[in-house]
Amino acid sequence: MMINGYELELTSTACPEQYDVFKDSKMVGYLRLRHGYFSAEVPDCGGKLVYEANPDGDGSFYDNERDNYLTAAIYAIDDFYKRE
Repeated sequence: MMINGYELELTSTACPEQYDVFKDSKMVGYLRLRHGYFSAEVPDCGGKLVYEANPDGDGSFYDNERDNYLTAAIYAIDDFYKRE
């Protein structure tokens, strides 16, 4: 999946739903939804938190919310790197 020039690679489908995020083949972010808490960290798991939210989905997004939360996280990651 591509969002705003970033490639999202789904690494786990549920409990947690998580993605590695790449830009120009380099890993630049990590997205994870677990127990109703969604976070985006850069450049990898355990890195700097740049986005967080509480979607209705618990261990995976509901279909109607996935695109909105993933897009918001990607924009937060992009903003972080633009400030760097």
